[in-house]
Amino acid sequence: MHHSRLCTLVLDCEGDDLRKAAAFWSAALGKPIANMDVDGDGKYAELETADDEPLMLLQKVDHPSRVHLDIETDDQEAEALRLEKLGAKRIAYVRGRWWVMEAPSGHRFCIVHKQRKTFGPHLNRWD
Repeated sequence: MHHSRLCTLVLDCEGDDLRKAAAFWSAALGKPIANMDVDGDGKYAELETADDEPLMLLQKVDHPSRVHLDIETDDQEAEALRLEKLGAKRIAYVRGRWWVMEAPSGHRFCIVHKQRKTFGPHLNRWD
């Protein structure tokens, strides 16, 4: 048995100026910038969200801008296998920390480790 849930909306931002993108989305969504350099590499910024909302990240990328979802889980391998049975495929294991997956619809998404101390509401239990 394992658990998973939607945890993060990631705004993939093409270009070098993540600060400008973070300022826009912060103002557009009414969410203050919580951290302009999440991993210390200048590639991720985080907007402040409430505990019952998904996390909101901005990611500096080389591909065209888009939005992708992160699914957090307490067992990445079990979650990847579950989603493969539904038709998803594994694309890459990144930094030894998350799986990039592709849905049958062609959408990319990630399977990540648990992101908050508690899973909180909206948790799915899979046997």
